[in-house]
Amino acid sequence: MIIVGSDCRDSFVDVPGGRIFVRRWSDGLSSRPPLILLHDSLGSVEQWRDFPAALAQATGRPVVAYDRLGFGKSTPRIERPSFDFIGEEAETFFPALCRALGLTRFILFGHSVGGAMAVVIASEQSEACEAVVTEAAQAFVEPQTVRGIRSARAAFSDPEQFERIVRWHGDKARWVLDAWTEVWLSPQFHAWSLDRHLGNVTCPVLAIHGDLDEYGSLAFPRRITSQVRGPSVMAILSDCGHVPHREKKDEVLRWVADFLAEAAQPRGALI
Repeated sequence: MIIVGSDCRDSFVDVPGGRIFVRRWSDGLSSRPPLILLHDSLGSVEQWRDFPAALAQATGRPVVAYDRLGFGKSTPRIERPSFDFIGEEAETFFPALCRALGLTRFILFGHSVGGAMAVVIASEQSEACEAVVTEAAQAFVEPQTVRGIRSARAAFSDPEQFERIVRWHGDKARWVLDAWTEVWLSPQFHAWSLDRHLGNVTCPVLAIHGDLDEYGSLAFPRRITSQVRGPSVMAILSDCGHVPHREKKDEVLRWVADFLAEAAQPRGALI
């Protein structure tokens, strides 16, 4: 099923285990590889709000966002994600999305755990991935991450706060919350990191991070930019928390547009 709007197109794509909801923003003129948005642990297509349309305008590229299986408008899931859910997204679901959409080249923009997924995808699809933007991405599990998730779990025990998740995920809300908190807070997950993937990323990388991010310190973007093999840039946004594309939207758009313009240069050097 495809729904056409004035500036976006909605569809559903078959993947192992169900169907995922996809939205594409485009002026219909650009044939350049799209920016693909990877949402956070409680996220969905709708929660990007007006950012994708603004990103398409700022970069002159199509933008694609999708609800991971179990989130938003995609098929519900019953089982809790495995401790390798980040790798599974990169190895199973993202390739199925690309095949369905006919994508052979792309740029990745991942928020929070979506940023970690972007790194893993780029490490495994180096020929297809032209550039990566991570935003508030975790690179490993640090005490600040655990404290932030525990605090969020306690806050969402309030029915009024939990309704914020229901608003975007409906009957899937409890699964969405548990998929985040129970996996990340499990002792078995505390050894997770991006270290074994970072050295395989050869495309340009921009790591955006807020200096007040409640889920991770500046050690995350430093780890990402210092260990990838491609050229890298670290953008630290002042007075900014975990959602830079909402808190500092114009600043994020400028960083991404300038980064991609430089990355597109045949001999462009990023520092």
